[in-house]
Amino acid sequence: MKTSKTRKPVTVRTARDLGQALGLSSADTAEMEFRSDLTVSLAKIIQSGGLTHADIAKRAGTSRTRVTAIANGNTRGVSTDVLIRVLAATGHRAEVRVKKTAA
Repeated sequence: MKTSKTRKPVTVRTARDLGQALGLSSADTAEMEFRSDLTVSLAKIIQSGGLTHADIAKRAGTSRTRVTAIANGNTRGVSTDVLIRVLAATGHRAEVRVKKTAA
């Protein structure tokens, strides 16, 4: 007789929660959280319409398709350095703030 294990759905609200739910290391979770925050900010900036996707792509040295993907929140296969170049191409820059995490 086979018994099937039922999986309980897990709802997460943040990248940190997702990392923990997936059992990722704290380093991998921190990277995912950073990229998520950067992607959300970039998508808002790109969608504000100050520049066309083609203009941003040319300034960042990447493709229009990639800029459109970032604007839609799809950064799979997009390196962090490309995200930062796209950010710079929009006339923005990131600030680094380092803080101790809760234990």
